[in-house]
Amino acid sequence: MPAALDLPNDVDTLKRLVVEGQAALEAAQALLLSRQLEVHRLKLQIAKLKRLHFGRASQRVTGKIEQLEFALEELEAAEAAAPATPVTADKVGERSARRALPTHLPREEVVHPAPSSDPAACPVCGCSLSVVGEDVAEVLEHGREGFKVLRHVRPKLSCGRCELVLQAPAASRPIARGVAGPGMLAHVLVSKYADHLPLYRQSQIYARAGLELDRSTLSHWVGGTHALLEPLIEVLGRHVLCGTHLHADDAPYPVIAPGTGKSRTARIWTYVRDERPWASPVPAAVLFRYTSDRKGQHPRIHLAGFSGTLHADGYAGFDRLFEGARIQEAASWAHVRQKFAEIHSVDESPIAGEALARIAVLYEIENEILGQSPDQRRGVRAARSVGALADLHDWLSGCSGRLPKRSELDAAIRYTLSRWQALCRYCDDGRAEIDNVAAERALRAIGLGARGHLFAGADTGGERAAGIYSLIGSARLNDLEPEAYLRFVIERIVDYPIGRLEELLPWNVVAQLRSPRAAAHP
Repeated sequence: MPAALDLPNDVDTLKRLVVEGQAALEAAQALLLSRQLEVHRLKLQIAKLKRLHFGRASQRVTGKIEQLEFALEELEAAEAAAPATPVTADKVGERSARRALPTHLPREEVVHPAPSSDPAACPVCGCSLSVVGEDVAEVLEHGREGFKVLRHVRPKLSCGRCELVLQAPAASRPIARGVAGPGMLAHVLVSKYADHLPLYRQSQIYARAGLELDRSTLSHWVGGTHALLEPLIEVLGRHVLCGTHLHADDAPYPVIAPGTGKSRTARIWTYVRDERPWASPVPAAVLFRYTSDRKGQHPRIHLAGFSGTLHADGYAGFDRLFEGARIQEAASWAHVRQKFAEIHSVDESPIAGEALARIAVLYEIENEILGQSPDQRRGVRAARSVGALADLHDWLSGCSGRLPKRSELDAAIRYTLSRWQALCRYCDDGRAEIDNVAAERALRAIGLGARGHLFAGADTGGERAAGIYSLIGSARLNDLEPEAYLRFVIERIVDYPIGRLEELLPWNVVAQLRSPRAAAHP
């Protein structure tokens, strides 16, 4: 809320601000009501389908239930990430009825002493302090040893003479009033986005361990934690896009449209900055972006501030990016190789086999210069790769004239020749790569988990997934275990200075995560 001094003195302007604020509040309340109604409708559908889960159509019904569960997860997570709404009396009663953590879980006590230089003496009058009580907060955690409960104990000290009361302030929680600690939240995120376990299945797994965590609770944890991590994801994105050489690609991502239960296809885009092949000290990182379709306007928006070389696989939506001098295209020989490999696997074509052998020579040269400086790489390519490429071009041109015009082999050759300049660009730039494998590798995890990540048509689930994928993928590029990295970040980011968030990027915490004891947060 703005300070009183920031408000205008003009009555008409103040009235207009009140009207606009009321309209915004009503719109937010309408959106919340719409989501609540959709959640209720999906729960009814799931209950109905579970009653029908017998007979010949059992498998089809199971698939339908899974789709609805996915949609429900993302709606509830979106609700958790939304701005807080005023708390009513009935909601207060709801919170007070929270279930206690299971008694069978091991307990670990963490005592937070009262802030005093001498815990036995009053800092005001010097008299003795006595313990008059304590506040205890239990937090559910997960680590290598499994589930446990941390008991945060804050003793309350009092001075009998001046009635001063001393007690440590309550520690900040990743999710306000939430019972999950950083390790538990990290475990849920990695299970969902790296191990492809939908939340309703996680709920079933936790139940076997004696933990009653319903899907709704887990959804709120996912939405709340993503909201907490969003500023860090933005910092990561700026690091990726300020490079001069990027790898870009996209993949289909299935979506469930709300109200219909039918799926549609959205897209996940990846942008990889990896300068390790030319011995650059700049850390590697990956940024994912979600869009509801595959229109070419999306990469243009994503790369609006980028200038340099873009490795891509020939998608026409990238073409507008290459029209000026700001971005140069570097095509992928891996994409070309795949076309000839598919043909050769079917009919063992001698021409396709020869093309693969000639391309293999180019890759042998690249393997030899991997990790060398840009100048060294460019020199070797000029001496060896340029000549091999010229011979390959002449040979492909000769083959094309002898093949049937509509054959798959001729199409592969014509594709290669049509992109020749972009395919040879890497020879002129020691920082460019021969292919776009870095982006393809980043997308493999998305393909593995696509079925387990269907989400509602509001697209918030896709945007949330893209953000978490970015952190997990960047942790892996820096040889960090994703769950350990997310746990480290979540336990610090609540109170971390916003201007120093880059200190929590994967490459800046490697030493702390690999040490026996992680450094304390500021």
